[in-house]
Amino acid sequence: MLRRHMMTSIKSQSVLEDLLADLLADLRYARKHDQLGRLALLAYCDVKGWARRAGKQDVADTALRMFADHPSTTKQDFLQGIDKLIQILQGHEEQIRGRRPMPALAAPKISPHPLHESTSHESQHAAAH
Repeated sequence: MLRRHMMTSIKSQSVLEDLLADLLADLRYARKHDQLGRLALLAYCDVKGWARRAGKQDVADTALRMFADHPSTTKQDFLQGIDKLIQILQGHEEQIRGRRPMPALAAPKISPHPLHESTSHESQHAAAH
Protein backbone atom coordinates (compact mmCIF):
# COMPACT_ATOMS: atom_id res chain seq x y z
CA MET A 1 0.00 0.00 0.00
CA LEU A 2 2.76 2.42 0.93
CA ARG A 3 4.68 1.58 -2.23
CA ARG A 4 1.60 2.23 -4.40
CA HIS A 5 1.07 5.56 -2.63
CA MET A 6 4.72 6.49 -3.20
CA MET A 7 4.52 5.56 -6.89
CA THR A 8 1.31 7.58 -7.28
CA SER A 9 2.98 10.50 -5.53
CA ILE A 10 6.02 10.28 -7.83
CA LYS A 11 3.79 10.11 -10.92
CA SER A 12 1.73 13.07 -9.67
CA GLN A 13 4.90 15.07 -9.05
CA SER A 14 6.12 14.23 -12.53
CA VAL A 15 2.80 15.33 -14.04
CA LEU A 16 2.97 18.62 -12.11
CA GLU A 17 6.52 19.19 -13.34
CA ASP A 18 5.46 18.56 -16.93
CA LEU A 19 2.45 20.86 -16.55
CA LEU A 20 4.66 23.60 -15.14
CA ALA A 21 7.14 23.28 -18.01
CA ASP A 22 4.27 23.48 -20.53
CA LEU A 23 2.70 26.40 -18.72
CA LEU A 24 5.95 28.35 -18.70
CA ALA A 25 6.48 27.64 -22.39
CA ASP A 26 2.95 28.89 -23.16
CA LEU A 27 3.45 32.02 -21.06
CA ARG A 28 6.81 32.81 -22.66
CA TYR A 29 5.43 32.32 -26.17
CA ALA A 30 2.36 34.49 -25.52
CA ARG A 31 4.54 37.13 -23.86
CA LYS A 32 7.00 37.16 -26.75
CA HIS A 33 4.19 37.53 -29.30
CA ASP A 34 2.25 40.10 -27.27
CA GLN A 35 -0.86 37.90 -27.02
CA LEU A 36 -2.58 39.76 -24.17
CA GLY A 37 -5.78 37.71 -24.21
CA ARG A 38 -3.85 34.46 -24.12
CA LEU A 39 -1.70 35.79 -21.27
CA ALA A 40 -4.81 36.73 -19.29
CA LEU A 41 -6.33 33.29 -19.82
CA LEU A 42 -3.13 31.50 -18.87
CA ALA A 43 -2.56 33.64 -15.77
CA TYR A 44 -6.11 33.53 -14.48
CA CYS A 45 -7.03 29.95 -15.30
CA ASP A 46 -3.99 27.80 -15.94
CA VAL A 47 -1.54 29.29 -13.45
CA LYS A 48 -4.14 29.24 -10.67
CA GLY A 49 -5.10 25.66 -11.57
CA TRP A 50 -1.52 24.43 -11.57
CA ALA A 51 -0.71 26.25 -8.35
CA ARG A 52 -3.67 24.75 -6.51
CA ARG A 53 -2.86 21.23 -7.72
CA ALA A 54 0.77 21.73 -6.71
CA GLY A 55 -0.16 23.12 -3.28
CA LYS A 56 1.35 26.53 -4.10
CA GLN A 57 -1.41 28.73 -2.74
CA ASP A 58 0.85 31.79 -2.81
CA VAL A 59 1.16 31.47 -6.59
CA ALA A 60 -2.58 30.99 -7.00
CA ASP A 61 -3.20 34.08 -4.84
CA THR A 62 -0.73 36.14 -6.88
CA ALA A 63 -2.48 35.19 -10.12
CA LEU A 64 -5.90 35.94 -8.63
CA ARG A 65 -4.79 39.32 -7.24
CA MET A 66 -3.62 40.37 -10.71
CA PHE A 67 -7.27 40.42 -11.76
CA ALA A 68 -9.34 40.75 -8.59
CA ASP A 69 -7.56 43.11 -6.20
CA HIS A 70 -5.54 45.31 -8.50
CA PRO A 71 -6.54 44.92 -12.14
CA SER A 72 -4.04 46.51 -14.49
CA THR A 73 -5.04 49.82 -15.97
CA THR A 74 -2.34 49.85 -18.63
CA LYS A 75 -0.79 47.30 -20.92
CA GLN A 76 2.59 47.94 -19.27
CA ASP A 77 1.21 47.23 -15.78
CA PHE A 78 -0.36 44.00 -17.01
CA LEU A 79 2.85 42.84 -18.67
CA GLN A 80 4.84 43.66 -15.52
CA GLY A 81 2.43 41.44 -13.57
CA ILE A 82 2.86 38.66 -16.12
CA ASP A 83 6.64 39.00 -15.94
CA LYS A 84 6.48 38.74 -12.14
CA LEU A 85 4.30 35.63 -12.42
CA ILE A 86 6.74 34.05 -14.90
CA GLN A 87 9.64 34.75 -12.51
CA ILE A 88 7.75 33.14 -9.62
CA LEU A 89 6.99 30.05 -11.71
CA GLN A 90 10.60 29.86 -12.91
CA GLY A 91 11.69 29.88 -9.28
CA HIS A 92 9.42 26.93 -8.56
CA GLU A 93 10.73 25.12 -11.65
CA GLU A 94 14.33 25.64 -10.49
CA GLN A 95 13.39 24.38 -7.04
CA ILE A 96 11.87 21.24 -8.54
CA ARG A 97 14.95 20.66 -10.71
CA GLY A 98 17.17 21.06 -7.66
CA ARG A 99 15.32 18.26 -5.87
CA ARG A 100 15.18 15.95 -8.88
CA PRO A 101 17.91 13.31 -8.91
CA MET A 102 20.43 13.61 -11.68
CA PRO A 103 19.74 11.34 -14.63
CA ALA A 104 21.80 8.17 -14.61
CA LEU A 105 24.76 8.21 -16.90
CA ALA A 106 24.70 5.65 -19.65
CA ALA A 107 26.88 2.68 -18.90
CA PRO A 108 29.90 2.46 -21.17
CA LYS A 109 29.63 -0.12 -23.90
CA ILE A 110 31.86 -3.05 -23.19
CA SER A 111 32.96 -5.07 -26.13
CA PRO A 112 32.35 -8.81 -25.79
CA HIS A 113 35.15 -10.94 -24.52
CA PRO A 114 37.13 -12.47 -27.43
CA LEU A 115 36.41 -15.96 -26.10
CA HIS A 116 32.65 -15.30 -26.33
CA GLU A 117 33.04 -13.93 -29.86
CA SER A 118 34.75 -17.08 -31.10
CA THR A 119 32.17 -19.31 -29.42
CA SER A 120 29.27 -17.43 -30.96
CA HIS A 121 31.09 -17.31 -34.31
CA GLU A 122 31.72 -21.07 -34.19
CA SER A 123 28.06 -21.77 -33.36
CA GLN A 124 26.93 -19.54 -36.25
CA HIS A 125 29.36 -21.33 -38.59
CA ALA A 126 28.16 -24.76 -37.45
CA ALA A 127 24.51 -23.73 -37.90
CA ALA A 128 25.23 -22.55 -41.43
CA HIS A 129 26.72 -25.92 -42.48
